[in-house]
Amino acid sequence: MRKLRTASASASGTISTTTVTVLSVSPIVNDHTSLSSIFERSEPILCSGSKWTLHPCATVQAAVTALCRARIPLVVTERDLAPGSWRDILENVLLLPDPPFLIVTSRLADEYLWAEALNLGAYNVLAKPFDASEVMHVLGSAWRHWTDLHDNIQVRHPQVIAAGAA
Repeated sequence: MRKLRTASASASGTISTTTVTVLSVSPIVNDHTSLSSIFERSEPILCSGSKWTLHPCATVQAAVTALCRARIPLVVTERDLAPGSWRDILENVLLLPDPPFLIVTSRLADEYLWAEALNLGAYNVLAKPFDASEVMHVLGSAWRHWTDLHDNIQVRHPQVIAAGAA
């Protein structure tokens, strides 16, 4: 049975909402705008009881800084960044104690990019321009997989989770 972590009732009976932060790494402002718009229109479909927010960054360095400051479960990154690329983001993500899932975006989402990204450790690839239903499917799936993975870790190793929260 899957433990639902997206909403919980407080002592007063109100339901609290989990905020899911997605780090969007792209020098293209329209990428951030498109994802934000998809989140606003699709939030109830993505995961009931969750509020989806987008943290936009234009560079690898800004993304690394954001990832070091906050626990972010999902990163959506443009393939080509100046300077750098999605591989630089992935290298830094894999160094984190609680790494987020990485989704690579590109107008040229061909078989080579898919194979390379998945073989190196990315979660998935999204083609641009963004299709709302595909974004919802990929990010919703990534979020559920990330939370399931963390639920299992917490059940098996509660002292590790408690130590990491301190």
